[in-house]
Amino acid sequence: MKINYIFLLLALFAEIIGTIGGFGSSVFFVPLGNFYFDFYSVLGMTAIFHLSSNLSKIFLFKKGLDKKLLLYIGAPSVLFVIVGGFLSKIVNSSALEIVLGVFLVAFSLLFLIKSEIIILPNKKNSVIGGALSGFSAGLLGTGGAIRGLTMAAFNLEKSAFIATSAFIDFMIDFSRTFVYYGNGYIGKQELTYLPFLFVIGLVGTYLGKRILHYIPQEKFRKLSLIFILIIGLATIAGLVLNYWGSFSS
Repeated sequence: MKINYIFLLLALFAEIIGTIGGFGSSVFFVPLGNFYFDFYSVLGMTAIFHLSSNLSKIFLFKKGLDKKLLLYIGAPSVLFVIVGGFLSKIVNSSALEIVLGVFLVAFSLLFLIKSEIIILPNKKNSVIGGALSGFSAGLLGTGGAIRGLTMAAFNLEKSAFIATSAFIDFMIDFSRTFVYYGNGYIGKQELTYLPFLFVIGLVGTYLGKRILHYIPQEKFRKLSLIFILIIGLATIAGLVLNYWGSFSS
């Protein structure tokens, strides 16, 4: 099977940006992957890609893991990623791509315009945020943005934030990998890319950590949001053009 090296380069870019911006690579990887593969294949690749990248983050940012947040956010995330993963097989893939595009545009615009938005750091909001991020990860392939917003309320030190988020993400990816495999999203094509994505996850996380020392996270956060907005608009535009082309013909 022919390997698409441009896609792999974009995957590396997504991992570096996702590490620095704090949103996780899937918010970039999923919509970029949709330009090269069908939506369900991208879901399968995202799960196996994240397993390696999150193991890297846990190792590189292992200081100060917050066990309380691991329970309050992680437990509902794992439960609802399974629910979202099963529902992804029922919902039409084109509909899911539209939802993904709208979600990316709405999320980025909200935090570009209302950067002062905060979530109160309590148990209830942790559980709700964990459930929503897990469900979004299972259904759309990406939930790190919602989890990142929830965790930001607790004002964790940078390394503790990334390590805790990565550990929760690892549990999510471990759970949804089995669901996606059962759904038929992980086949020969996805497994062919597995060793490449594993290495990219390790290298991208390492490079992201190095760059993080030189760039203020808040400034890069704004650039990340702008990039998310562009990807969301491109996703919606691509779907509209495909629909218009099929309608015209």
